Amino acid sequence: MDDLTRVDDTDLAGSVLASLPVTGVSVSTMGELLRTETVSASDPTAARLDELQFDLGEGPCWDAVAERRPVLEGSLRLSPRRTWPAFSRALLDHEGVEALFAFPLLLGPLALGAMDLWCDRPGELPDASARRASALADDLSRHLLRRAVRDVADDQAEEVRVDKYSRRRVHQATGMVLAQADVSAEDAELLLQGRAFAEGVSMTDIADAVLEGRVSFAAAPDGPRPDEPEQEW
Repeated sequence: MDDLTRVDDTDLAGSVLASLPVTGVSVSTMGELLRTETVSASDPTAARLDELQFDLGEGPCWDAVAERRPVLEGSLRLSPRRTWPAFSRALLDHEGVEALFAFPLLLGPLALGAMDLWCDRPGELPDASARRASALADDLSRHLLRRAVRDVADDQAEEVRVDKYSRRRVHQATGMVLAQADVSAEDAELLLQGRAFAEGVSMTDIADAVLEGRVSFAAAPDGPRPDEPEQEW
């Protein structure tokens, strides 16, 4: 995929489609951090599959986000691995959708949405393509979180005016997040930005909470860390 900073959001699905052996692609945000919506779809069928899952509250994209792993259905009609009461029935009206692969959009502990791939013939996604899809999902996650943070930057102008001492705290907290979430330094800072965006506070507030142990980005031993209690900022 080309550098996503050069790709318009409406073209994200097309960029993914050009890299994978599938018929259509949709990219959606969902969950508590970003509003539920289709950001990009390569074709009307991809957009409709997203819409159905949003309306019904079930389907591969929801499971992929909840379980934090891909949901791969290579034969939706003949031998599905799992079924959904309403979504599976709705698929009967969409001839030609034979396989559906949902990849969660994750960054550290944050779940941002899902990337859905559909095919007009049954068959498993080849291992190399599945690895490629996972890498593309990682790139999309960073892009979507950066977009969300950028969109509210004007409303958080005070963040630009932090002094060198408060910025030092952000750097210190970034180091702690790097160790807690086992991510790169760039992604650790992006996680701080995302948490600040979600809470409606500044990065220095989040940094202080991390340094004081009130917020952690570490995963629990048996899965993702549950949401921390809401902070009093």
